[in-house]
Amino acid sequence: MRTENSFTHMTEQPERQPDSQSSARARRVFIIGLDGATWDVLRPLMERGLMPRLERFCAEGTCGTLWSTVPPITPAAWTTFMTGKSPGTHGIIDFERYDVRTNRLTLNTTNCLRHVRSLWQILGDRGLRVGCISIPMTYPPTPVNGFLVSGFGTPNRESEFTWPAGLKDEVLRLCPDYGFGSRWRRKTLGGEAVFQENLEAVKRSFHHGETLARELGDRHGWDALMVVLKLVDNLQHKTWKYIDPRWTARRPKRTEAVLECFAELDTVFGRMVDYADRNGAAVFVMSDHGHGSLEGQAQPNRLLQQWGFLTINPAAEGANRSLGWLRRMRKRRRGKFDGGMFSIEQDLAIDLTRTQACVMHAGMAGFLYINLAGRQETGIVPPERYESLRDELRARFLDVTDRDPAGRTIRVFRAVHKPEELYGCSREEREWLPDLLLVPYDSLAVIRKIRASSPVRWLPWRRIEGTHRDNGIFAARGPGVARGRSLDANIIDSTPTVLAMLGLPVPDDMEGRVIEEMFDPPVTIQKEAAGAAAGSATGETYSDEDIRKVTERLMDLGYLQ
Repeated sequence: MRTENSFTHMTEQPERQPDSQSSARARRVFIIGLDGATWDVLRPLMERGLMPRLERFCAEGTCGTLWSTVPPITPAAWTTFMTGKSPGTHGIIDFERYDVRTNRLTLNTTNCLRHVRSLWQILGDRGLRVGCISIPMTYPPTPVNGFLVSGFGTPNRESEFTWPAGLKDEVLRLCPDYGFGSRWRRKTLGGEAVFQENLEAVKRSFHHGETLARELGDRHGWDALMVVLKLVDNLQHKTWKYIDPRWTARRPKRTEAVLECFAELDTVFGRMVDYADRNGAAVFVMSDHGHGSLEGQAQPNRLLQQWGFLTINPAAEGANRSLGWLRRMRKRRRGKFDGGMFSIEQDLAIDLTRTQACVMHAGMAGFLYINLAGRQETGIVPPERYESLRDELRARFLDVTDRDPAGRTIRVFRAVHKPEELYGCSREEREWLPDLLLVPYDSLAVIRKIRASSPVRWLPWRRIEGTHRDNGIFAARGPGVARGRSLDANIIDSTPTVLAMLGLPVPDDMEGRVIEEMFDPPVTIQKEAAGAAAGSATGETYSDEDIRKVTERLMDLGYLQ
């Protein structure tokens, strides 16, 4: 393992020379992550002339849809990208992790990834220098052969968010207002000035990413460099009703202000491509998922209650109701976790001694766990009833319909998966995986809370935001990349493809494939035995105050409900 002192000597190493047998297409690769980007938004802007640099980049290379994970949620998708493995292998399916032994929730961090190798470790083990900037699911930072500035999930700028630790001062000197807070400020009755301030903060974040990539890259050297512009995602979460063509006529000035953000994104993107060109690097552009409208909230726990599989604790429900507004405000300030863990019984006011199944956590999808005897301490479902109950619940959820605001009948859950079938893994060896994974209709998100009597709580226009879709983007340009091709791939294919771009063998435990269609002439694909796993992160995960900050940020984006 490298020490911090080795960082200062690393830049004095001679540039890596490819082996005589290498099939490398590029000496370097610059990966640009546009979190949550979708062609559904970008292509119309390119056609309007608002994103000329991205349009030119696509014309000069290969581009297409990068299908995300199931569910297409930030931690699962970015971890799949970094490891080339499915959520069933790396174990990250949501921001939260349910412990079946304690009936409690914790937050996922890099400390949950000690059993898998990341792209950065694979490259470092081969002597390549890496630079990682603002990639989600990289906190606490892990040692790399290069430098790392952790991304979404970092509590605040007071945290130790860099590897090596001394790099933090350099980051804050280059970007004095650099931070991790992304809370969207609101003002009663509109507030155009506040709205514009939010957009300016998004624009600044784009420039921070470009500045750090260029300055840290020049000062410390790199063979593979990646920066994620995270607030592309936040921008769409908070302004979707001004982006969606169905509603742009309602607030045209706000629509134009949002489109200016995308124009600024294009400017920053162009500068990063120019920087890659100056360094002789191929460029791989990607998003972790797409985006679309969030028009309602599906309530599976209400359904489970109505069907008799979940029992509310009247005393706890009454206590929660009596606290009312005061309790909600206190929870919003403190976050829902207490001491690093979270009691489901208390928050949902359920009686686990009389509950057979419950959606314990939800992001976009719902993660349902059966209260299994011999597994949970409160378990009441006999093991011999487990499979028949799963099948019964699966059929029931797939049969649930509702009417949307336009009067159309929709199927509330478009898919209900058994994780071992979805991910091709063993459910028994991965107890953190749910027993059923509920995928909602596209414009819905699943919530744990019970807030209405109907299966779906539809939202008025003023409360419509954005949520994730599975159709992300990718584009590539550089030596050996075909020009003018359009094709589809999967996010799990990204790491094998980056390795192939550098002429490196692909570890044989990778579950993705090299996107061979994007190369011209064809690339030579090499395989090698997988190396040792990553080991532990460099620091403690979260203090109680850290948890409060992170959960508040997640709740602001519509998660953890």
